[in-house]
Amino acid sequence: MADISLRQIQAIIAVFEERSFTRAASRENATQSGISQHVAGAERELGLRLFERTASGVTPTPAGERYYRRCIEAIGRLESAHEEVRELAGFISGDLRIGLMPTMTRAALAPTLERYTPKYPDVRLHIVEGYSGLLTDMVLADELDFAVVPTFEGRVGLKSRLILRDREMLVSSPQLGFKPLEPVRLKDCGPLKIIVPSRSNVRRRNIEIYLQTHGVEVAQMIEMDAMIGTLDFVARSNWVAILSGLICVNDVGRDRRVINPIYDPPLFAEFVVISQARRTLSAQAKLFLEMFEAEIERIQQVWARTIPPTMFPERAARKTRRTAV
Repeated sequence: MADISLRQIQAIIAVFEERSFTRAASRENATQSGISQHVAGAERELGLRLFERTASGVTPTPAGERYYRRCIEAIGRLESAHEEVRELAGFISGDLRIGLMPTMTRAALAPTLERYTPKYPDVRLHIVEGYSGLLTDMVLADELDFAVVPTFEGRVGLKSRLILRDREMLVSSPQLGFKPLEPVRLKDCGPLKIIVPSRSNVRRRNIEIYLQTHGVEVAQMIEMDAMIGTLDFVARSNWVAILSGLICVNDVGRDRRVINPIYDPPLFAEFVVISQARRTLSAQAKLFLEMFEAEIERIQQVWARTIPPTMFPERAARKTRRTAV
């Protein structure tokens, strides 16, 4: 049986994810030679090479790929055991570092905090609002326990879970004359003066593909990663934005902005919870996510009562699947 220490396993995981002994050493607060020795010792014990070293970097061998996955599973089980013991003690405390996009903070965050903070007063909350690129980097750097971002292709060292598939809405000023909550075809609304997120935001690519594929005429475009500024400028001008229904729910029944679901075809945005592959979410993180997802579901039910059911055929399909189960 191979005698490989936890420190060696952590070194292997770091080298695999960073693709560099130097960056792995920095991440683990160790020296490069120390990380190299840990990996080399594990390779000797296993009798095979886990990485190919070249001048340009480090590449995992097929054995290294497989061993990394097993190491991640082992570390995850160990952290799960720690969390289970803490939960048995019945005392939820510690730091909780969360990353959320403006889409999530405008409507869903405050009601969640209203429930969470009185129930778990010993949890020290640290909440960062940002866009997908920044939040993803912060999770990878272990600066956040988890983040909620749009679905993306994935990054080495991360795991993800779908949290929401949301309907995209056209947001405009009343001066443009759209009837509130009436479904609209974007190709019939052009030429549009539209505000879009920057290219570092995953949603930008999805919006551009939709506009190009479905013949939506664009007269002008502003790139803006400032949600409050976007909402305020739309309310004051003849510019429009495409935003998730989650962030638009607070405008239902108000007169500053007009919200219209996009259809023929509809446009959807998917959001995932991301965290480090080698870590298990803490008890305080799981409890926060449970309340947060309940609030998201409540908001989705508001839209279910507001938008004509024929505009959401996927809702009926989802209900049928649940019934069948």
